[in-house]
Amino acid sequence: MSIKNVLVVDDSKTELMVLCDLLGKNGYTVRTAENAEEAFRRLGEGKPDLILMDVVMPGQNGFQLTRAIARDPQYSSIPIIMCTSKNQETDRVWGMRQGARDYVTKPVNAEELLSKIQALG
Repeated sequence: MSIKNVLVVDDSKTELMVLCDLLGKNGYTVRTAENAEEAFRRLGEGKPDLILMDVVMPGQNGFQLTRAIARDPQYSSIPIIMCTSKNQETDRVWGMRQGARDYVTKPVNAEELLSKIQALG
């Protein structure tokens, strides 16, 4: 499966801008959501090929949202990459246990993120 459409879930407008810019320049179509509720709305509008998921957000956090998406038969096939400032090994392990396919820490290294996306595609 080739990845073309990416949903970026992050409550930081700055992070959304940085990631949208990076992905857009590399040929991806990007949609954004700033919280779990908005993320599910976006999923209902059209299934992305990949989700980039922040962890620290108001309301439902990224770990909880990843688990909810990974357990939903309608969306469980969508790969999720955690994209967060939480850089402890325990956070990475927990994120992967919730259903994430990969984990990158902020500030995002553009080459690392793009190679991880290509590896999933």
